Amino acid sequence: MTKFSVLILGSASASPTLTRNPSAQLVNINEQYYLVDCGEGTQSRLREHKIKFQRLHHIFISHLHGDHYLGLLGLLQTMHLLGRTLSLNIYGPKQLKEIIDINLSYSHSTLKYSLVFHETNIEKPTILLENEQITVSSIPLDHRIPCTGFLFKEKIKPRIVNIEEVNKLGIPKYALNKLKNGDDFCFPESGKIIKNEVLTFNPEPSCSYAYCSDTKFNERIIKQIKDVSVLYHEATFLERDIKRVVTTYHSTARQAAEIAQKSNAKLLIIGHFSNRYKDLNLLLNEAKLVFEHTVLGLENLTFEIA
Repeated sequence: MTKFSVLILGSASASPTLTRNPSAQLVNINEQYYLVDCGEGTQSRLREHKIKFQRLHHIFISHLHGDHYLGLLGLLQTMHLLGRTLSLNIYGPKQLKEIIDINLSYSHSTLKYSLVFHETNIEKPTILLENEQITVSSIPLDHRIPCTGFLFKEKIKPRIVNIEEVNKLGIPKYALNKLKNGDDFCFPESGKIIKNEVLTFNPEPSCSYAYCSDTKFNERIIKQIKDVSVLYHEATFLERDIKRVVTTYHSTARQAAEIAQKSNAKLLIIGHFSNRYKDLNLLLNEAKLVFEHTVLGLENLTFEIA
């Protein structure tokens, strides 16, 4: 079975509180880790969950407001001190590389490992990473400064071999990989062909996760995230504070729910909560009036996508 989950490491906006940390999430796809945003204190949260830093090979930064990246420099330095030698991929705005380089320069530091920087495209969706399991694409958002979300999509999975039927018909083991890829089987001696659908079951459904960090209400993203399995969308304010939304380029809980509804998401996770709200159920209830399948993205919660 596929492993695809999201661990919430931080859900606060602007600044940390005693109970909430700035934005950070850990996406786990078949035990491959992807860190999404890295607010202050992220490495402490990773330690609490016993996540080994050396297993992180890809870090995605949505934009350059401090609550989304100020934990990155410390994490990079800690990896260095722990003796990391494997290269690390960082995806983010082009100015992020300059920030990292200046920090290393002024501290007279040389990392023991290489940083591979990938600039995000704020104009149009762009594939940032592709491997045998997934693609990760940027989602252009609408914030006060250049900002992107990230869409994690599983590729079509292999078909599931019907072992009982394969054994009954005497299909050799060397043919199994081709069966998983959808090929028919032909007996070389007789030329008899067994159709793939006889020998396999349909694959597990492919899942997806959209991370939409700081943004005002933006219907342009709906086409890209259509039918997403799980949507994370910031919900900084309540509708009663709509004036704050206009000036800060953030979203209300209701607006996040409208994006989930219009994109036909299966589940909505809301986060990036303003510290003005002591009772987060106010935000949850506002969203659920529009989109019932909404949950709070609180620290230490893990959401199983597959």
